[in-house]
Amino acid sequence: IKDERDFWTVFEYIDQNPVAAGLVQKPEDWQYSGAYHRKHGMGRIISLVTDKLGVMAVRPRWHGGRIGSIKTLCYSQPSMKLNGQVAILLCALLWSTSGLFTKLLPWHPLVIAGIRSFIAALFLFAVRLLFPRRGLQSRLRPLLLGALAYSLTMIAFIIANKMTSSANAILLQYTAPVWTALLGSLILKEQVRAAQWVALAVVTLGLGIFFKDSWQISSTNLIGDCIALFSGLCFAANAVFLRLQKEGNPRDSLLLSHILCAVAALPFLFIAPPSFSYPQAGTILFMGVVQIGCASLLFSYGIKRVSAVNAMLTAMIEPLLNPLWVLLIVGEQPSAATIIGGALIIGALAGSSLAVKTRTEGRASGQRQT
Repeated sequence: IKDERDFWTVFEYIDQNPVAAGLVQKPEDWQYSGAYHRKHGMGRIISLVTDKLGVMAVRPRWHGGRIGSIKTLCYSQPSMKLNGQVAILLCALLWSTSGLFTKLLPWHPLVIAGIRSFIAALFLFAVRLLFPRRGLQSRLRPLLLGALAYSLTMIAFIIANKMTSSANAILLQYTAPVWTALLGSLILKEQVRAAQWVALAVVTLGLGIFFKDSWQISSTNLIGDCIALFSGLCFAANAVFLRLQKEGNPRDSLLLSHILCAVAALPFLFIAPPSFSYPQAGTILFMGVVQIGCASLLFSYGIKRVSAVNAMLTAMIEPLLNPLWVLLIVGEQPSAATIIGGALIIGALAGSSLAVKTRTEGRASGQRQT
């Protein structure tokens, strides 16, 4: 718990868990919840105590069966949230270079994906040995499914970058949050909000513009767009499977996904052997260690310090910067349809995220006034 707003956000999330799981209609109907106890006069007021290092603790006090306002005895360090946003920002900046370097490397897409993942796996394994995280055990089935989904995400994205424009590839992959909401409702039994249904409708319109344009250009572009969309679906599945192993270590799934990707691409090293030069070796080394490896560590650091919505809004610089680097270095210019369709997709996702954020903060404010 970082500050008062973060406390009420978590407080609301916990109250809503039985509703999201489909067990009850209202939080106070779940007899094992704090909401139920508060409704029936068994609640307690909460005080947040923060020490000089910015570590916040919760101290309960009996108070007539109702939740009162929070009394913060000290103040926490707001720099934690800022550091988290900076980490997400740097992560998105590194991610945004993927399209450029994929275009620059004259290799088969599966060779690029395989060698990059092999280097990333070595890097992440070294980090795991140097900084072990004990006490975290991942569930086997979600671990395997999540790793498979993310390995397919990486392979599909690299292939899409070779067959269609970088702008199309990244923007179509960025439809993932919408598919995450739908898959979450099917697998996790989470409720799809009205704002997410609206976002899905707008994203569908944007997809129609993309595919109509690709159909008119060439069949290769159309196939590339379909593969990019598949990459977004796999990315969404990975997010859902990661949520199924909340008590596990997400680095395990990430490491396994790179191993699977490297193994899947191994035959293509012999089918389409790459020609190495010093610039190409430096490029693939950068992609494996920095663009994927360091970015993963930055994301793991940042996501713990900011909300998922803030992380997504900050990371939206990636689909904006990705085609920009390609335009400046390679000269590949997005079409008008790509700009219009991309604006619809990014606008829909940003609007949906802001709506969820406003709703959560509104509920938190209501809890503080209770």
